[in-house]
Amino acid sequence: MTYEELLNISDKENLIVKEKDIPGYGGRIYKNRIAIHQGLDTQVEKACVLAEELGHHYTTSGNILDQSKVENRKQEFRARMWAYNKQIGLIGIVNAWKHGCRSQYEAAEFLGVTEEFFHDSINAYHSKYGRCCCVDNYVVYFEPGLAVVEFI
Repeated sequence: MTYEELLNISDKENLIVKEKDIPGYGGRIYKNRIAIHQGLDTQVEKACVLAEELGHHYTTSGNILDQSKVENRKQEFRARMWAYNKQIGLIGIVNAWKHGCRSQYEAAEFLGVTEEFFHDSINAYHSKYGRCCCVDNYVVYFEPGLAVVEFI
């Protein structure tokens, strides 16, 4: 989803999104307010950050800044997984492959996310599903490298 589309979702959820200087963070959410770091260069970067902050809105509760706590790390993973599914999803990986994307750079560009966000999503999917998983008539492999195989 584009930054604009995610802003529309935020608006429908009565969330106030502002671009501010928040050094050390891409974004932060507190109650019904989301701050996106104004130093982000592109709409794509802002969309990735806003997707994660929306993930926090939908999946986390309380202050989870202390990542030394296991429960906080689990909540962070849930929020990020929500963002990965919203912006990419397993079917997005398949669609990128069907459109000829053979590198993470090409897939990230096709899906409208940053390379870092795409790479992190692959690691998260690998952590969740293991070596591979099936979606529709495809197997998405996460190791030894990202690959998609179609069942015929």
